[in-house]
Amino acid sequence: MSLSQIRIPRVGASSMRASMVPPTRARTVRVSASLLPISAKATKITVDRIKKLKLMTAVKTPYLANGKFDLRAYDELIEHQIAHGVEGVIVGGTTGEGQLMSWDEHVMLIAHTVNIYGKDLTVIGNTGSNSTSEALHATEQGFAVGMHASLQINPYYGKTSMAGLRKHLVAVMDEGPAIIYNVPGRTGQDIPNDVVADIFKHPNFLGMKECTGNARIKAYTSQGINCWSGNDDEAHDARHESGAAGVISVTSNVVPGLMCALMTKPDKELNASMQELYSWMFCEPNPIALNTAMSMCGLANPVFRLPYVPLSTGQREKGAVILKSFQKHIPGCKEVRVMDDTEFTFVGRH
Repeated sequence: MSLSQIRIPRVGASSMRASMVPPTRARTVRVSASLLPISAKATKITVDRIKKLKLMTAVKTPYLANGKFDLRAYDELIEHQIAHGVEGVIVGGTTGEGQLMSWDEHVMLIAHTVNIYGKDLTVIGNTGSNSTSEALHATEQGFAVGMHASLQINPYYGKTSMAGLRKHLVAVMDEGPAIIYNVPGRTGQDIPNDVVADIFKHPNFLGMKECTGNARIKAYTSQGINCWSGNDDEAHDARHESGAAGVISVTSNVVPGLMCALMTKPDKELNASMQELYSWMFCEPNPIALNTAMSMCGLANPVFRLPYVPLSTGQREKGAVILKSFQKHIPGCKEVRVMDDTEFTFVGRH
């Protein structure tokens, strides 16, 4: 642990007022940052622990009316997660709208989460990028503020070759423990089996967040490659029939206790009862339905950073019926409202 000293001068309320009073002494503020590398032994302990996590939430980021982070609502959401069995959170993932954050916002939210809740749950920062340099810098910053691991994506849009993909993934894993996220529906490029076979022996490889189905998960886990399902509707069977460690879930933002129960022991009846909720939660690209649901349940302000907008009135009416049937399992929800279109705020600049 290294300590830096920053001198901050005190300033008067105005230049005129300041000129009328004698100068004051600067005060010293101590700021801590982890600069030394973590030992191989400590890293292995972290890797082995995270590999066993059953339920991680890709956590939503709530906003104030001006589009800035609503940390009070965020903290309440995190506390509900901890109280209902969630073992880890992905901060600033697609669900948390990391793609709509500046890196300063992103790293600040990681730091906030780990410094307040890091003793109670695993904090994984989504610090991946299609630029290797950007991913390395963000991941270094994330580990410096205390995150336990990173979530890394294969380069999207400006896609690379398989040789380039291998080098990219190895480079980001060299920074520290990482989950590798395969979601070709978003990236436009699958991470092939042979690439995964090459990288999974890296000491910082935690596992795949795999969104291409349980057959592939089962093929990986049969080879000793750790996996989490990235599909809520398939997560129960992934966990109990295909060997997945668990799920990185969107729906657990809303019903964390039920998702915890599904990951703890097989329950086909409960799983079947939740399929309608899963279907509604992904009726539009994530996180549109989740953001709408959190507003309808009174758990977040109805504020959307563009380009996201709420579900249509028809979909909200359908969702209200579904959410009311699960209301007793939605922590902090006092009522479910369809809401009027005029109640939503849209923020383009923030």
